[in-house]
Amino acid sequence: MDPQAIFDNYKRIITEHYFDMSGRVGRAEFWYFVLANIIAAILAHIVGSILHVPLGALYNLAVLLPATSLGARRLQDIGRNGQLVWVLFFVAALSQILNVFAVMSFFAIGFFALTLLPMLWLVNMATLVIALVLIYFWCQPGDPGDNMYGPPPPAFDPSRRVSPTP
Repeated sequence: MDPQAIFDNYKRIITEHYFDMSGRVGRAEFWYFVLANIIAAILAHIVGSILHVPLGALYNLAVLLPATSLGARRLQDIGRNGQLVWVLFFVAALSQILNVFAVMSFFAIGFFALTLLPMLWLVNMATLVIALVLIYFWCQPGDPGDNMYGPPPPAFDPSRRVSPTP
Protein backbone atom coordinates (compact mmCIF):
# COMPACT_ATOMS: atom_id res chain seq x y z
CA MET A 1 0.00 0.00 0.00
CA ASP A 2 1.44 3.32 -1.10
CA PRO A 3 0.35 6.23 1.15
CA GLN A 4 1.06 8.62 -1.71
CA ALA A 5 -1.43 6.73 -3.93
CA ILE A 6 -4.08 7.04 -1.22
CA PHE A 7 -3.36 10.77 -0.83
CA ASP A 8 -3.48 11.24 -4.62
CA ASN A 9 -6.87 9.50 -4.70
CA TYR A 10 -8.12 11.76 -1.89
CA LYS A 11 -6.83 14.89 -3.61
CA ARG A 12 -8.26 13.87 -6.99
CA ILE A 13 -11.73 13.25 -5.56
CA ILE A 14 -11.72 16.61 -3.75
CA THR A 15 -10.42 18.63 -6.71
CA GLU A 16 -11.92 16.89 -9.75
CA HIS A 17 -15.14 15.44 -8.36
CA TYR A 18 -16.18 18.04 -5.77
CA PHE A 19 -19.89 17.72 -6.56
CA ASP A 20 -19.92 15.06 -9.25
CA MET A 21 -22.90 12.78 -8.69
CA SER A 22 -22.80 11.07 -12.06
CA GLY A 23 -21.13 7.77 -12.74
CA ARG A 24 -19.82 5.11 -10.43
CA VAL A 25 -16.96 4.60 -7.98
CA GLY A 26 -15.53 1.29 -6.77
CA ARG A 27 -15.25 0.05 -3.21
CA ALA A 28 -11.48 0.46 -2.91
CA GLU A 29 -11.48 4.04 -4.17
CA PHE A 30 -14.39 4.90 -1.86
CA TRP A 31 -13.00 3.33 1.31
CA TYR A 32 -9.48 4.67 0.78
CA PHE A 33 -11.00 8.14 0.42
CA VAL A 34 -12.87 7.56 3.70
CA LEU A 35 -9.61 6.50 5.37
CA ALA A 36 -7.75 9.58 4.14
CA ASN A 37 -10.70 11.79 5.10
CA ILE A 38 -10.76 10.45 8.66
CA ILE A 39 -7.01 10.99 9.03
CA ALA A 40 -7.29 14.55 7.67
CA ALA A 41 -10.25 15.28 9.99
CA ILE A 42 -8.34 14.05 13.03
CA LEU A 43 -5.33 16.20 12.08
CA ALA A 44 -7.59 19.22 11.52
CA HIS A 45 -9.18 18.72 14.95
CA ILE A 46 -5.79 18.38 16.64
CA VAL A 47 -4.38 21.50 14.95
CA GLY A 48 -7.61 23.36 15.67
CA SER A 49 -7.41 22.39 19.34
CA ILE A 50 -3.83 23.64 19.54
CA LEU A 51 -4.70 26.93 17.83
CA HIS A 52 -8.10 27.29 19.56
CA VAL A 53 -9.82 27.55 16.17
CA PRO A 54 -12.72 25.36 14.97
CA LEU A 55 -10.54 23.99 12.17
CA GLY A 56 -12.01 20.50 12.43
CA ALA A 57 -15.55 21.77 11.97
CA LEU A 58 -14.48 23.92 9.03
CA TYR A 59 -12.70 20.95 7.45
CA ASN A 60 -15.77 18.74 7.87
CA LEU A 61 -17.92 21.42 6.29
CA ALA A 62 -15.49 21.78 3.37
CA VAL A 63 -15.50 18.05 2.52
CA LEU A 64 -19.21 17.52 3.11
CA LEU A 65 -20.18 17.86 -0.55
CA PRO A 66 -17.38 15.72 -2.02
CA ALA A 67 -18.02 13.00 0.56
CA THR A 68 -21.77 13.09 -0.11
CA SER A 69 -21.34 12.95 -3.86
CA LEU A 70 -18.81 10.12 -3.53
CA GLY A 71 -21.30 8.20 -1.39
CA ALA A 72 -23.95 8.72 -4.09
CA ARG A 73 -21.61 7.44 -6.80
CA ARG A 74 -20.77 4.40 -4.64
CA LEU A 75 -24.49 3.62 -4.32
CA GLN A 76 -24.84 3.95 -8.08
CA ASP A 77 -22.07 1.38 -8.50
CA ILE A 78 -24.27 -1.24 -6.82
CA GLY A 79 -27.30 -0.19 -8.87
CA ARG A 80 -29.04 1.86 -6.16
CA ASN A 81 -30.25 5.42 -6.46
CA GLY A 82 -27.52 7.83 -5.37
CA GLN A 83 -30.12 10.23 -4.00
CA LEU A 84 -30.35 8.04 -0.88
CA VAL A 85 -27.33 9.82 0.61
CA TRP A 86 -29.34 13.03 0.77
CA VAL A 87 -31.68 11.34 3.27
CA LEU A 88 -28.71 10.85 5.60
CA PHE A 89 -27.44 14.35 4.84
CA PHE A 90 -30.70 16.07 5.80
CA VAL A 91 -31.50 13.86 8.81
CA ALA A 92 -27.97 14.35 10.18
CA ALA A 93 -28.26 18.11 9.60
CA LEU A 94 -31.61 18.13 11.43
CA SER A 95 -30.04 16.16 14.25
CA GLN A 96 -27.21 18.66 14.63
CA ILE A 97 -29.56 21.64 14.52
CA LEU A 98 -31.84 20.10 17.15
CA ASN A 99 -28.89 19.25 19.38
CA VAL A 100 -27.62 22.82 19.24
CA PHE A 101 -31.13 24.14 19.84
CA ALA A 102 -31.57 21.84 22.86
CA VAL A 103 -28.29 22.96 24.43
CA MET A 104 -29.13 26.63 23.87
CA SER A 105 -32.64 26.08 25.24
CA PHE A 106 -31.27 24.37 28.32
CA PHE A 107 -29.11 27.40 29.11
CA ALA A 108 -31.96 29.80 28.34
CA ILE A 109 -34.92 28.13 30.04
CA GLY A 110 -33.41 25.39 32.18
CA PHE A 111 -34.84 21.95 32.73
CA PHE A 112 -37.94 22.71 30.66
CA ALA A 113 -35.73 22.10 27.63
CA LEU A 114 -35.52 18.44 28.64
CA THR A 115 -38.91 18.01 26.97
CA LEU A 116 -36.96 18.04 23.69
CA LEU A 117 -35.07 14.85 24.62
CA PRO A 118 -37.58 12.33 23.16
CA MET A 119 -37.55 14.16 19.82
CA LEU A 120 -33.74 14.36 19.90
CA TRP A 121 -33.49 10.67 20.69
CA LEU A 122 -35.82 9.80 17.81
CA VAL A 123 -33.93 11.93 15.27
CA ASN A 124 -30.54 10.66 16.46
CA MET A 125 -31.71 7.03 16.25
CA ALA A 126 -33.05 7.66 12.74
CA THR A 127 -29.66 9.11 11.77
CA LEU A 128 -27.89 6.05 13.17
CA VAL A 129 -30.19 3.59 11.38
CA ILE A 130 -29.87 5.42 8.05
CA ALA A 131 -26.08 5.59 8.43
CA LEU A 132 -25.85 1.85 9.18
CA VAL A 133 -28.02 0.99 6.15
CA LEU A 134 -25.85 3.16 3.89
CA ILE A 135 -22.64 1.64 5.28
CA TYR A 136 -24.07 -1.81 4.51
CA PHE A 137 -24.81 -0.72 0.93
CA TRP A 138 -21.38 0.88 0.53
CA CYS A 139 -19.72 -2.40 1.55
CA GLN A 140 -21.49 -4.39 -1.19
CA PRO A 141 -19.59 -5.31 -4.36
CA GLY A 142 -20.42 -3.23 -7.41
CA ASP A 143 -22.26 -4.47 -10.46
CA PRO A 144 -19.70 -6.25 -12.67
CA GLY A 145 -21.08 -4.89 -15.91
CA ASP A 146 -22.80 -1.76 -17.11
CA ASN A 147 -25.82 -0.59 -15.16
CA MET A 148 -28.13 2.39 -15.65
CA TYR A 149 -25.50 4.69 -14.08
CA GLY A 150 -22.75 3.82 -16.54
CA PRO A 151 -19.89 1.41 -17.13
CA PRO A 152 -17.97 -0.15 -14.24
CA PRO A 153 -15.42 2.17 -12.64
CA PRO A 154 -11.73 1.56 -13.27
CA ALA A 155 -10.05 -0.56 -10.63
CA PHE A 156 -8.21 1.41 -7.96
CA ASP A 157 -4.97 -0.14 -6.80
CA PRO A 158 -3.55 1.54 -3.67
CA SER A 159 -0.18 -0.14 -4.21
CA ARG A 160 0.48 1.97 -7.32
CA ARG A 161 0.47 5.72 -7.61
CA VAL A 162 -2.48 7.15 -9.45
CA SER A 163 -1.25 8.85 -12.56
CA PRO A 164 -2.10 12.54 -12.48
CA THR A 165 -4.89 13.52 -14.80
CA PRO A 166 -4.46 16.56 -17.00
